[in-house]
Amino acid sequence: MEFEKNILCIGAGYVGGPTMAMIARQCPQYKVTIVDINPERIAQWNSNDLPIYEPGLDELVKATRNRNLFFSTDVERGIRENDIIFVSVNTPTKTFGTGAGMAADLQYWEKTARQILQNSTSPKIVIEKSTLPVRTAQAMERILNTSRNGVRFDVLSNPEFLAEGTAVNDLKDPDRVLIGSRETEDGLKARDTLVEIFANWVPREKIITSNIWSSELSKLVSNAFLAQRVSSINAISALCEKTEADVTEVARAVGADSRIGSRFLNASIGFGGSCFKKDILNLVYLCRHYGLNDVADYWESVIKINNYQQERFVRNMLAAMFNTLAGKRICLFGFAFKANTGDTRESPAIYVTRRLLEEHAEVVITDPKALNNARIDLANVQGKVLFVDDPYEAAMGCHAIAVMTEWPLYADLDYERLYRDAEKPAFIFDGRNILDSRRCFEVGFNVFPIGKPALTHF
Repeated sequence: MEFEKNILCIGAGYVGGPTMAMIARQCPQYKVTIVDINPERIAQWNSNDLPIYEPGLDELVKATRNRNLFFSTDVERGIRENDIIFVSVNTPTKTFGTGAGMAADLQYWEKTARQILQNSTSPKIVIEKSTLPVRTAQAMERILNTSRNGVRFDVLSNPEFLAEGTAVNDLKDPDRVLIGSRETEDGLKARDTLVEIFANWVPREKIITSNIWSSELSKLVSNAFLAQRVSSINAISALCEKTEADVTEVARAVGADSRIGSRFLNASIGFGGSCFKKDILNLVYLCRHYGLNDVADYWESVIKINNYQQERFVRNMLAAMFNTLAGKRICLFGFAFKANTGDTRESPAIYVTRRLLEEHAEVVITDPKALNNARIDLANVQGKVLFVDDPYEAAMGCHAIAVMTEWPLYADLDYERLYRDAEKPAFIFDGRNILDSRRCFEVGFNVFPIGKPALTHF
């Protein structure tokens, strides 16, 4: 079968996989290939057990796989046979050398750029899909432009704004698609090619074009602004608990202001995931690199408030349970960083578990999708941790339940049954404010929500 376009994505992770599956679904006239150096991951993409959980993704992949969507480990062949290449490799926070703990680690990205150079015999449009520091495209251009065989490369920026848990819907009906390019004749022509791909299903007015540096920076800034809102309402939640105000009521009143809006104003134990912390630290590092230390301090405070909120949650548990957790069994309802995903990267539950173990508590973890990742995250911890699928079994005999992830199933459990099977006095610490606190209190629990007055029997 002849296809109008042959599209390659290097990297089969949380961004590359769903994005390319959506392009394949919306553009059956295109051949889309995803390559990755990890054979196990590719095998999973070719199986009925995908490597990531995302609502709607199974159906999306099954509708396109082996029709116009293909998964392979042959990266070099993919580069040779495709002229439109999305680069979606991992760019974690650097753990060594200059910038350790803040800057993006670009070693995998640079290896990919050099691999594209070595295997290209025809012009390529190379599209940054990974989250990268502003002006990274210039470094990629410098690598690719060392070609001695006359091959032309045009580099574009097309950051992804999807959210885990709603990624399929975000891709199908995005708020916007952002495409950045050089303002040259070749750059604009390459940009138009990418616009044409997304215009197969995205309205033209939602496709935003910009210069390449604005596009790269917009991704970091977007995540920084969202994280800032979370940290802002969490900072206020601490004040609400001291003044007996209700953070939910405060958020509703503030969010009713059309200038502010209501999204990302739910107080919680804090944000997690692969993007917010990494992108803010990257932004902080860039600001310090350019001598903007006051700006860097401002954005770094967003991370500090998030860390503070997680530690405050543990300290509230400690204070409520008579200043000792030693020997007490604590059940964590949820381990994923948010509902509708199995992703545990930077999940607040990791920090809370480690702190509880430091206090010599026993921890039982339950989660409908994230237990395998939880086992990996906690493989080297010192202390007693159990992993249990069924939440009733997990909570049996526990002194406290801590809600870590806003899975709807936890709000629908039988809390009378949970209280009967709990050690007394029994506690609930609702880190996501998803429970009916009054109902839980009435059946016997001492209830400690975030940013609201506690309900206790003593």
